[in-house]
Order: sequence, then structure tokens, then C-alpha cells
Amino acid sequence: MGTKIPVSVLVVIHTHDLRVLLIERADHPGFWQSVTGSVDRADEPLVQTCRREVLEETGIDAARYELSDWDLRNEYEIYPHWRHRYPEGVTRNTEHVFGLRLPEPVPVCLMPREHSASVWLPWAEAANRCFSWSNAEAIRLLPARNGALGARAATSAAGAGAGEGAGPRAGTRAGPGAAAVTAGCAVGRGERR
Repeated sequence: MGTKIPVSVLVVIHTHDLRVLLIERADHPGFWQSVTGSVDRADEPLVQTCRREVLEETGIDAARYELSDWDLRNEYEIYPHWRHRYPEGVTRNTEHVFGLRLPEPVPVCLMPREHSASVWLPWAEAANRCFSWSNAEAIRLLPARNGALGARAATSAAGAGAGEGAGPRAGTRAGPGAAAVTAGCAVGRGERR
């Protein structure tokens, strides 16, 4: 059994105009998500966990942008195939939701052992692509969190036929209007490609 602590962060990285960064899990093609990660130790501040995970998974320095705690927590059952990472008997995780707002999409540097692709999508399309219900619900909160700007984006997305009832579209790639980012930078550790 592992030693992973069942307390994690979900960081929805987005722009002012509600484009959202999603990354595809290398170990599960078609599983798109925002940045996630567990605390390294029980007393690690959640903001520190967010900054570390964002930097590790995307190469983005969260300290340069607007990171906010959404005061939202989700508790969920840990998938059986990932329980070996936790101490024996641990089956539930508490996830704390944060947002990281950037002025515009930025290039992303992926860790190939963790993620195989990234894409910037309009919020409604990003929510529909997520495999995780908690991630999708967090992204669906973006228009309300961004006030008037969000309301305009929500109206625009609704007019384009992006309904909330659509389920995840596993295995899809960037479509029209999406900004795909190819991993190809050599920032930080040699693991990045």
C-alpha cells in the first residue's frame, strides 16, 4: 500500500474569456482533466499544493497569476485502481477546488509520464470533455464566478448549442475554435518534452 494523503486540490486553469485548459492523462487516454494533485504532507498549505501541482503538470508558474480558493470541497470514492497509492483502508478523498485565472492561453509543458496532450477550450466544451464529475461541475461554475463577463460567455456558448446535458466525449481531440498545445519545451526537469 502507498502513503498518499487523501486530501487533494483541483485547479481549474482558465482565461478571462472563459477558455479552460485541460490535460489528458497518459495512463488513461481519453481522460481529460484540470490539474489535480494531493498534498505532500498533512500540514502543507493548499495554496502551496496548487502552485506545485500546476508547475509540475503544466510548467505554468501559478505565482504569476490570480489563484483563488473557491471554498468548494468535494468528497468522493477513490477509484479502485488507484487505491494502492493510499494507506490500507483509505477509500475516500477530499478535493479542494481552486481557480487560476490567466489573461490568455499560454504554452504548456507536460510531464509525459503523467499527461499526453493539452488543449484550451471554451468552458462548456471543456466541462463536457472532463471524465470527472467534480471537475466538470467546477468548470460549469466559471460563468457565475466571473460575473458579467461570464454571463456573456454563457449566453454565447448556449447559443452555440453547448448544452449541460451532454456527457464526456472520451478520446476527442481539439476541434474548431480550440487551441491545441503540443508538449515540446524543456523547462525544469528533464522529464518534460
